[in-house]
Amino acid sequence: MRAPVGFPALRQFYRARRVLVTGHTGFKGSWLALWLARLGAEVYGFALPPDQGPDNLYDRAGVAAAVRTAEIDLRSAQAVLCYLQQVQPQLVFHLGARAWVQQGYEDPLATFATNTLGTAHVLEAARQTASVEAVVCVTTDKVYRDHDGDRPYRESDELGGLDPYSASKAAAELVARCYGHTLHPERRFALATARGGNVIGGGDWSPHRIVPDIVRAIRDAQPLRLRRPEATRPWQHVLDLSYAYLLLGYRLAATDRADGRQDEVDQAWNLGPDADAEMTVAGLVAAFLAGWGRPDYPVERVAPPHHETTTLRLDSSRANEVLGWRPLLNGPPAIEWTADWYRRYLQDTNAAARLVGEQLERFEDMLVSNLSASVRTARVP
Repeated sequence: MRAPVGFPALRQFYRARRVLVTGHTGFKGSWLALWLARLGAEVYGFALPPDQGPDNLYDRAGVAAAVRTAEIDLRSAQAVLCYLQQVQPQLVFHLGARAWVQQGYEDPLATFATNTLGTAHVLEAARQTASVEAVVCVTTDKVYRDHDGDRPYRESDELGGLDPYSASKAAAELVARCYGHTLHPERRFALATARGGNVIGGGDWSPHRIVPDIVRAIRDAQPLRLRRPEATRPWQHVLDLSYAYLLLGYRLAATDRADGRQDEVDQAWNLGPDADAEMTVAGLVAAFLAGWGRPDYPVERVAPPHHETTTLRLDSSRANEVLGWRPLLNGPPAIEWTADWYRRYLQDTNAAARLVGEQLERFEDMLVSNLSASVRTARVP
């Protein structure tokens, strides 16, 4: 395993660097944008207005105060190009997307236009913007063709996707591959795609997602309805995945292309929890409710409206070995941090920014401690 990048080095790298986050009004985008601002980056963002209701993290945590914001639709190639050429970012984190599976069924054309063609618009704009050093293109663990087995998906497995959301993200991977290889001689930037698992963390109010569904049920005193309690998913905390994005951006921009090592980073990356941290939907629900102090909360099973893969696992060994990344909040800690955030938020809905800041500080302390332990271990003969 490659030695982890020290957090001070990561902080120094992002300090005063111009960074663009697309989709910064969403759940993951808000966390990432706030962390980049905390690191001292000059953060820009474009997206449509937040669509997660009055509790959305973008508004509640005051993301607009930390990010230079523009309202731009990914489906407008000209608007995307003009914005990049105006901002001249050095790094681009492309998170903008229609991110809910249900949206894909309700409006498949808009899903393909946003997720697939929108990705092409961002990458073409980056190709025409001289300042761009690196692009991290965020997709999903659902880009793989269902192999109907327990084996974790590897980056080399066949892309697929039966529902419009998954198919649009698999197609975005192909668009990125084209820009990363076929257009390689003409491009000015390094490019990688990031296939994360099922993300949990404070501030997600998306419909049809298990943790927001739990919190809404508790808040509204309604039974919790589960579609597929037996389904296994690669649950991970938003901070572990955000750290992977930051680390990947650093590796892409900081690796010297002349030494021949750039190609080991310009790839697709699985970014999921360790194997022993995987659990079923029912297991996550039980742990979350126990942590909330409501282990006997009423739960009902309902029929899933659409196809869903029963078992979804990611093999993240290459990220462990090459990037030096490994999640710090595996399994129970991820659930504990998430439940604590929501419980405290419901007690004070003005506390979102403070709660994000507290968890970012705790996570940064863990990164420093983890690096120190790695260095000590490396010195043992």
